[in-house]
Amino acid sequence: MTSNRDQMPLSRRLFMAILDDFVTDRFVSKLVWERLSYEASNSVPSVWVATKETPLEWSSAFPFAPEIIAHRRASIHLTRSIPKENKQLLKQTLSFPGYSINELYPRRTRRATAVNWLLSWLTLHGEVLPEIGPMPDLNEPPLDPITGHPGDPTVT
Repeated sequence: MTSNRDQMPLSRRLFMAILDDFVTDRFVSKLVWERLSYEASNSVPSVWVATKETPLEWSSAFPFAPEIIAHRRASIHLTRSIPKENKQLLKQTLSFPGYSINELYPRRTRRATAVNWLLSWLTLHGEVLPEIGPMPDLNEPPLDPITGHPGDPTVT
């Protein structure tokens, strides 16, 4: 199992890369999984499993870490787990105006939900959002915003 101490640090720059679609959906899911205390399986590293630290409402609904962007049920669960007082952090913290009508695809709105959840996680843990931090390898935004990056799971 991997250690949560190995989490990718969060930053404003990273969140903007997520919102602008420069990272894969799987990467976005991994950021959430790490903070929900899911860990990569030793036997199958691409499979993440709930641990005793994973919140019960997540481990009971999803014993294996769900693809947050690809699966509607997981995205809804994520949305509902954001406290009411933190629902507007995306706008308040990042001044994110939202997507225009022609940019509204489930992948993009779910990415925005994931960033808002991550902002809420920071707030609930009393952490400050730095401007910059480590970054993953960035990709060009996908040519087809509906299907996403090569290798992204199909959105349902």
